[in-house]
Amino acid sequence: MTTLAIYQIDAFTQSVFAGNPAAVVPMDAFLSDDLLQKIALENNLSETAYLVPAGADRWELRWFTPTIEVPLCGHATLASAFLLAEVLGQAGETMTFATRQAGDLVVTREKGGGFAMRLPRRNVDGSGDVDAVAAVLGARPQEVLIIPATDDVTLMAVFATEAEVAALTPDFAAMAGLAARNVIATAPGDSADFVSRMFAPKAGIDEDPVTGSAHCSLAPYWAGRLGKTEFSARQISARGGDLTCRLENDAVTVAGHAVLYLKGEISVPG
Repeated sequence: MTTLAIYQIDAFTQSVFAGNPAAVVPMDAFLSDDLLQKIALENNLSETAYLVPAGADRWELRWFTPTIEVPLCGHATLASAFLLAEVLGQAGETMTFATRQAGDLVVTREKGGGFAMRLPRRNVDGSGDVDAVAAVLGARPQEVLIIPATDDVTLMAVFATEAEVAALTPDFAAMAGLAARNVIATAPGDSADFVSRMFAPKAGIDEDPVTGSAHCSLAPYWAGRLGKTEFSARQISARGGDLTCRLENDAVTVAGHAVLYLKGEISVPG
């Protein structure tokens, strides 16, 4: 058996039991894909991140849900940066994560104790079927937009009010039948520029608590609506989480805090 350290970190929050929990497992080299997937299933969190050193201030990074490896994950990247900087003593101001499908992701420490991630921008590319999305969300959005993603698309359902998004009761079995990997619901916020919820039953996550990668498309959309490039955002899942976003030409900087909840060891086949 091989023993590995494991850490559980709540991302996009400054207190435990909120934000989005991610497991982070540092290792010298990646285990087999089958074993990485089994560990993620055993953890049963929305994402488990695996870190392998790749040079000065540089690591390879992969993310797994309980059922699939995903091309991009914001909250587990934030959790990985927090672990390196605040728990394992990484001294650099920036950290670069080499990923298989999203390229190099650069994370920078912020003065207030948070971390800012430079993530790829995702733009709207067409309109989706409002009736089909309304049927699975249980409420009718004002519009549905198509967001191209790696090997798939995301649907963004836009509502008029935060209360409508908060009240959604999706049919997840029906949602898995949509021709899209994820569905984001969003609206103007009462105390933030905008709010959102994120549903991903195809990835084994009915509702993701706080989704950094969703803001790669939310920030460009709300820039067009609000006429500005910096935003406060809140994901209004049961746990809830807070983010700040800054839109750039080809990227979205998504920032937030994180806290350590758990550290321990796992034993896996060698």
